Amino acid sequence: MDYAVQLTSQLKQLLKSLRKSRKMTQADLARRLGVVQSRVADIERDPGAVSVEQLLQVLAMLGAQVVVRETATAPSAASPSIDLEAHAQAKATVTATLTTGTKPAASTPGTPSDGPPDDEPRGQW
Repeated sequence: MDYAVQLTSQLKQLLKSLRKSRKMTQADLARRLGVVQSRVADIERDPGAVSVEQLLQVLAMLGAQVVVRETATAPSAASPSIDLEAHAQAKATVTATLTTGTKPAASTPGTPSDGPPDDEPRGQW
């Protein structure tokens, strides 16, 4: 399912909802990420204050990903070649969409996991 997110307040609600729908506590998620529980609480409280890399790691552990989709009108047909710098600076609205997959975040015992084992620390961010 896709969720359009344009404000960090929406992201805050979505992160918590995704975690809970996976039946994970903040401590469970923290253990999988290799951080302390209070770090997960900080991320959920203010997701706009974390790096994109950290946010992507949290989303991956929750079985979600970020998809960026431009919602502005297409460039005019009169200009077949696009000046990328000018296009990037144009007043276009870009919506980041979080896409959740069907794969659960937690792995079952005896099956390989996409992430590091829970007992292997990944370091602090």
